[in-house]
Amino acid sequence: MKEYSITVVETTNPTILKFETNHFITTGANYEFKNIDEAKNSPLAQQLFYLPFIKTVYISGNFIGLERFDIVEWNDVKDEVAQQLVEYLNAGEPIVIEEKSKKVAVTVYAEVTPNPSTMKFVASRKIVPATFEFKNIDEAKDSDLAKALFQFPFVKQVFFDQNYVSITKYDVAEWDDITMELRELIRNFITDGNDVVSIDIDPQNKPEAPQQEEQPKVSLDDTSLQIIDILEEYVKPAVASDGGNILFKSYEAKSKTVNVILQGACSGCPSSTFTLKNGIETMLKNMMGDKINEVVALNG
Repeated sequence: MKEYSITVVETTNPTILKFETNHFITTGANYEFKNIDEAKNSPLAQQLFYLPFIKTVYISGNFIGLERFDIVEWNDVKDEVAQQLVEYLNAGEPIVIEEKSKKVAVTVYAEVTPNPSTMKFVASRKIVPATFEFKNIDEAKDSDLAKALFQFPFVKQVFFDQNYVSITKYDVAEWDDITMELRELIRNFITDGNDVVSIDIDPQNKPEAPQQEEQPKVSLDDTSLQIIDILEEYVKPAVASDGGNILFKSYEAKSKTVNVILQGACSGCPSSTFTLKNGIETMLKNMMGDKINEVVALNG
């Protein structure tokens, strides 16, 4: 069993002392605890916080750094603290209890979409509570997975829905060359138990231009609500299977025009704008009669 000794070392900050150990106490990781609640994974730091003059505890490599409050001077207490540390370490008590990451069993497979620029990566479990679309890394500040994907120079847009990720690429890369790498990144991210989007992000305030957001239902007329119900029941499931999404934008009663927004694989697809526009238009006309004259599809 290792026998520990402590050397007290002054720092440039008079309120901080380093208590260097003759053996390493961490495996290269650094820890900083500002109060006993933050130190829940460090029994050593918790014990130190019972000393009323301890302000901050630093644990790293082969030393323990302690910052004091001004109620005492280090000369009056440093020997006592050093002795307490030696006794603690030689008792074999834990320094920091590392939380082992919980692996999540998941499979991810790639699926082509009607849009040649977009690939759908489907997970075997739900990954997000709602749809999210990110067009650049700045918009992706609330999604660590989207930020990681945007590190690839060929990634143009990222779209999340329920159990899949749709990635739209620039033409500089071919899917045959990048699909495996993207699939593995997504699978490893989910397997490691990471949150795809921040738990604090609000789906209603996700980073899209204001004109691309669905209007709150409470402010819509009966015709608009009927259109939304039809899109939700008959259209969204179909476009989701192709890695896309459709949003209701507005209904113009005077011209009887319905404006919708295409997202994910549907956005920018050479054929989807025409196909969906005409398919939705035909469906709405059949179901709603002369209330519908035209459907205008916009890329998200």
